[in-house]
Amino acid sequence: MAWGRSRPVEGLRAYRLIAGMWIRSTLTYRASFALTVCGNLLLSGLDFVAILLMFAQVDALGGWTLPEVALLYGLSVTAFGIAQLAFGSVASLGGRVRDGSFDTLLVRPVPVLAQVAADRFALRRLGRGVQGSVVLGWALVAVDVDWGVVKVLLVPVTVVCGAVIFGSLFVAGGAFQFLAQDASEVQNAFTYGGTTLLQYPPTVFGRDLVRGVTFVLPLAFANWVPAAYLLGRPYPLGLPEGAAFAAPLVAVVCAAAAGAVWRAGLRSYRSTGS
Repeated sequence: MAWGRSRPVEGLRAYRLIAGMWIRSTLTYRASFALTVCGNLLLSGLDFVAILLMFAQVDALGGWTLPEVALLYGLSVTAFGIAQLAFGSVASLGGRVRDGSFDTLLVRPVPVLAQVAADRFALRRLGRGVQGSVVLGWALVAVDVDWGVVKVLLVPVTVVCGAVIFGSLFVAGGAFQFLAQDASEVQNAFTYGGTTLLQYPPTVFGRDLVRGVTFVLPLAFANWVPAAYLLGRPYPLGLPEGAAFAAPLVAVVCAAAAGAVWRAGLRSYRSTGS
């Protein structure tokens, strides 16, 4: 039991050490790193530029104003940026499985997930989260919200829970690559595709899609549902009043499910023998 309890601590320590090694390597060439981060920030910002161009032609999108859509965008992209920074390397797991290098991770006395997540830790991914937080900051000032203690606290809680939900998708998608080694694009459809979808109001999508994003892959709790509470708008699908505060529970369930899927995928792994 003591060994089992120490595993999370051991995993966090291994993650910190491996990620720190890659960060030090990255910062060896500071000018190159700064240019890469700036380029990543600018490229990720093109999504919001597209939204701005749309609002140059219309006053509302699906009944939502520009500051309200910016709130959706900021919550989604900031949460996704955190998850991508922490777990983005899991998307390349299929390559390690194919070339046999995954076997080397199994013989090390540290949790495999920590090694995979920290492998080639890319600090340049900071650009996406920073850009999302800038838009979020502007949106919080621009939206017409009667701020109170509960609503103020709900914003950081939503970002953290959204990061956990997206991180769970990264982990579950990585586990799927044990079976389908060329499935990185399938994983990207749910991670990158999911955050792109959440940047727009639920009112512009069909009811079946909104249902899937709420009850099957509960991405809606990363921004749609909490944002509806903040803005005083109806919840998607007529969810009950307390749905805006269900994000922590949804995040815990997603993390537990991702952990179970990861363990199942790891048990099913068969070495290439190379």
